[in-house]
Amino acid sequence: MTLAVLSQALSLVLDPYVLWVVFASAAFGLFVGAIPGLTATMATALLVPVTFFMPPVPAIAAIVTATAMAIFAGDIPSCLLRMPGTAASAAYTDEAYAMTKKGHGEMALGAGLVFSAVGGLFGTAVLITAAPALAEVALKFSSFEYFWLVVLGLSSAVFLTFGSPLKGVVSLLLGLLVAAVGLDNPAAFPRFTFGNAELSGGLTLIPIMIGMFAVSEILRNVAAMEQPWEMAQARIGNVFTGMWRLAKRYPLGILRGSALGTAIGALPGAGADIAAWMSYAISKKFSKEPEKFGTGHVEGIVEAGASNNSALAGAWIPSLVFGIPGDSITAIVIGVLYIKGLNPGPTVFMEKAPEMYAIFFIFIIANLLMLPLGVAAIKGAKQLLRAPRELLMPVILLFCIVGSFAINNSLFGVVLMLVFGLLAYVMEENGFPVAPAILGMVLGAMLEEHFISSMIKSDGRLLGFFERPIAGALGGLALLVIAWPLVRAWLERKGGKP
Repeated sequence: MTLAVLSQALSLVLDPYVLWVVFASAAFGLFVGAIPGLTATMATALLVPVTFFMPPVPAIAAIVTATAMAIFAGDIPSCLLRMPGTAASAAYTDEAYAMTKKGHGEMALGAGLVFSAVGGLFGTAVLITAAPALAEVALKFSSFEYFWLVVLGLSSAVFLTFGSPLKGVVSLLLGLLVAAVGLDNPAAFPRFTFGNAELSGGLTLIPIMIGMFAVSEILRNVAAMEQPWEMAQARIGNVFTGMWRLAKRYPLGILRGSALGTAIGALPGAGADIAAWMSYAISKKFSKEPEKFGTGHVEGIVEAGASNNSALAGAWIPSLVFGIPGDSITAIVIGVLYIKGLNPGPTVFMEKAPEMYAIFFIFIIANLLMLPLGVAAIKGAKQLLRAPRELLMPVILLFCIVGSFAINNSLFGVVLMLVFGLLAYVMEENGFPVAPAILGMVLGAMLEEHFISSMIKSDGRLLGFFERPIAGALGGLALLVIAWPLVRAWLERKGGKP
């Protein structure tokens, strides 16, 4: 990295248009995150049609800023209503609500805000240092290594899913089935098209994502329309009071949450929600006061709050270096990067260095902006959350329809959105996670392409997948991840401990 590259990156970021986009996206992300049930992924999906009309840097800046703000803003309805705004906030919703009922809502919201920003900056520092270094290693990768990376990503997504791994596998297979539709395969053979011209081009990912993450939540809110939104604490004071004292009291928890969040985010298919749950559980395990957890104790919020935003930056590491999404948000981002000519892969740091470092600067700006704008969001959200659901939900559905139509200017996108929204609602109501399905849709084509390329190179020998040192190590790790649930079940039957 040279001073010339840094200077170019700064000039790209400090463009007045880019700064305006950052502020507008921040407001949008805070709005979406503060509405119970609407996710950071939904904010990303709805922004994609807008980014079509932007240059590369502001387009990516819009997504980075909106998602960082939405992850934090999910804490607001968690504290006030016991309704998590995003999945990442669900891990400590009961804790935050218990604090609010005790009259400590300011501390709960302040901890979520301040330590989300700290975690986000930690994850960004790791992204800046790790991604270019990993890119140098990735230049040695061939189709064999990429195949095993995809397999590892798919298997990690299934077995990191909370609940039944079998249901995660079913969800993943559904995603792979959707990815197989159309002509986009090595033989260009029409699969599952049923003679329909719309299906020949494959199923467009963005309307599917809008449906699975937004429409499903709208349906869930409609089902709960009769339940009132009642705030536990009407008045919220200065949220920064006591934050320095918390930082001095729990430094190890902040560091542990930030590091774990970044590591979990870098695992393909994991994401901020899994990072938050794991950090909250680890915080309780290592706490000196574990009996206070669940009664309105701030320690778990400090650690999990740092974890969820650090996972956002961590998820960009495999996305930029290998083109493999770290979570459902970066699954959408990869598509935007390709559209904007910033093709993910190890060479992007050499060919598009100023743009890459401009994105890193945007991460820093977004996390610093979170502090002042977060306070404004907390004050404004109290008024917004007084609006009845029957007014908010139709407005959000209208955004979804416009976004899905705008992708290809076709009603087929709207139909896809509605069908997959209903499908996701049914899946989640029956305990089937949506994230593995999304990952299957994104990685399905890549899995097939690298498998066919590798088989051609090795003359059909499966041993060829293990002959190269890096491929062999990745293959062994992927097979271990896949086999671990079977080994654990066998050990449990034998009476041993896994």
